[in-house]
Amino acid sequence: MSYIKRDIESKIISLTKEYPCILITGPRQVGKTTVLHHLMASDRNYVTLDDLEERKLAKTDPVLFLQMHDLPLFIDEVQYAPELFSYIKIAIDNGAAPGSFWLTASEAFRTMGLAQESLAGRTAILHMPSLSQHEIYGSGVNTPFSVELSALKIRRVTGTVTNIEGIYQRIWNGSLPGYVSGKFTDRDVFYFSYLQTYIDRDVSELVALTDKLLFQDFVRAAACRAGQMLNVHDIAQDVGVSDDTAKRWLQVLEKSDIIFYLRPYSNNLLKRTVKTPKMYFFDTGLVAYLTRYSSPEILQNGAINGAILENFVVAEILKSYQNNAQDCLLWYYRDKSSNEIDMVIESDDQLHPLEIKRSVNPGSELVGAFSILDKGSVPRGTGAVLCMRPELSAINAQNYIVPIWMI
Repeated sequence: MSYIKRDIESKIISLTKEYPCILITGPRQVGKTTVLHHLMASDRNYVTLDDLEERKLAKTDPVLFLQMHDLPLFIDEVQYAPELFSYIKIAIDNGAAPGSFWLTASEAFRTMGLAQESLAGRTAILHMPSLSQHEIYGSGVNTPFSVELSALKIRRVTGTVTNIEGIYQRIWNGSLPGYVSGKFTDRDVFYFSYLQTYIDRDVSELVALTDKLLFQDFVRAAACRAGQMLNVHDIAQDVGVSDDTAKRWLQVLEKSDIIFYLRPYSNNLLKRTVKTPKMYFFDTGLVAYLTRYSSPEILQNGAINGAILENFVVAEILKSYQNNAQDCLLWYYRDKSSNEIDMVIESDDQLHPLEIKRSVNPGSELVGAFSILDKGSVPRGTGAVLCMRPELSAINAQNYIVPIWMI
């Protein structure tokens, strides 16, 4: 097993020199602790709140806890003791040096809210996703995905070429470091353990569960609809829970970074657009495990092959921004006449439409829907078809053909 260099490392290093506190959030087992251990100097002290004695002290006497651990300090799983935030604020206000506190947390929404209340202007908050294609297979410096030609040419050099079989192997393998790095080799055991740990430790913190197996069935029902428009009622019916329960449980999956949404793009000049978001999973390996695809070859020809490919592409584009500590305005477009664009990136006051296809030779008709965006108030920029073509190409001067391996 070897350490996989993370694209976010350079941001952590540079921000440590500027901010007294760095908070890294992200899903369970994406490598937050590992990357900070890799980067930390010998003089930095480490404590984890997975240790129940340390957690008890941090919650009941945060002042004494901070006195017991000298700066610079790395506090792992800080979400278990939010009482610390107020006292970290005091330490910063009293002159704590840049880099004094490194914090990690697995519950992004709640922890970020508490941190922003207590540490506003004092903390750099970074979100660390699971491994990206670039981190696993690429080289060079990560940059946020862009459909500008100069940026695409750079990605052509830093990516690793593969074909459709290789892409579905990447999708099936997933993006969790424990499996991708080779630390664990039995994929089924790995994902079974991951799911059980998630339900036992994270879900139980967010919702009172009377039936853990029912929640596991719920996650599986959601995975069957990854990359599709959200239909809460259908998911609820599959599992046998109420729509209200399904909505609450989806919020749990979102808060714990298992799923995320793309919202439909709309503005005041596009009045017939739908309002329903599309749901995606951060890790396609988990989707393949939950939907019981036993090999990448079967997945490639299975019923969800298009939806899971779209899920993979959307997640990879999002990761390219998160790893560069940048926000990304991502949307999809669909109107009541069933005109649809898989993704729309809003950047520099332009809309960049994207289509995602399994095809090796996509036709020009795939970009026909892009012109719908011309009716809106934001100008349309260059677009692209993201597909299985091995090399960068173009449909015309305004629409490129981009291999999925380049993302």
